[in-house]
Amino acid sequence: MSKAKYLVTGGAGYVGGVVAAHLLEAGHAVTVLDDLSTGFAGSVPAGAAFIEGRVHDAARWLDDSYDAVLHFAAFSQVGESVEQPEKYAENNVAGSEALLAAMRDAGVRRLVFSSTAAVYGEPAVTPITESAPTVPGNPYGTTKLAVDRLIAAEAEAHGLAACSLRYFNVAGAYGAQGERHDPESHLIPLVLQVALGRRESISVYGDDYPTPDGTCVRDYIHVADLAEAHLLALGALTPGEHLVCNLGNGNGFSVREVVETVRKVTGHPIPEAAAPRRPGDPAVLVASSEAARERLGWVPSRPDLADIVSDAWEFARRRAQDDV
Repeated sequence: MSKAKYLVTGGAGYVGGVVAAHLLEAGHAVTVLDDLSTGFAGSVPAGAAFIEGRVHDAARWLDDSYDAVLHFAAFSQVGESVEQPEKYAENNVAGSEALLAAMRDAGVRRLVFSSTAAVYGEPAVTPITESAPTVPGNPYGTTKLAVDRLIAAEAEAHGLAACSLRYFNVAGAYGAQGERHDPESHLIPLVLQVALGRRESISVYGDDYPTPDGTCVRDYIHVADLAEAHLLALGALTPGEHLVCNLGNGNGFSVREVVETVRKVTGHPIPEAAAPRRPGDPAVLVASSEAARERLGWVPSRPDLADIVSDAWEFARRRAQDDV
């Protein structure tokens, strides 16, 4: 891939920041656009230009000097989306509409979009392929699916070259960048909080699922593998096409397997607290990444759960020391 200039919206967040770092390491020029509503200025990698602003106002800064946009600017808390669906519609959908219009006006015709496996809802069949029915079970997933459809329409009507990457469970850390959600809702950082003494136990929501140990099974992907998929996607964009690829390891790990891996990696006992099933939690969510392998040439290089947990643990300990 030749050297290029990219706008990364939401680049002060977890995934956006890691992708921006990978772009810089590949020799590209990067501008991060983020309003810091959920991101952190310290997560913007050194070497990137930074604009504090909303994606809704992208037209103020976007011009034809940019080769492509990588779009991560979205709210992503499922519970919050249920309580405030209007907030998610205004930010995720309206913001993306404004971005697409700004790209059209500036003549920037290449886009990689951060989508989500939440668009599939509770799939009847796993591994989940891109042809699975899209029946999101919450407003967050609904807004992401709406943006996917807007992008498809933009590609058909105006020749946009676009790729939506639908993530499953992203975890791990890359250098100084790791998960810093507030509130935290992801399993691995929650279990690590127990290891750090910041939480008494980890809640296990249901232990009677039709899985080998009775707990939910999920597909975890290292954030650095995810970032590499975005760079490959940039090289696979075709004018007028909206490519959709699921990203996951293709292997599932149960809640108890994650907890046991954290015990081994950290050397800390992790007490479990039994809790009732959560409504809408499928027993198994595992991705088929065949399309990403075939179209992008993407193969995860860090599929081992212990490696993912080890990187996340190193980041969590550094943050804990900084907070002292």
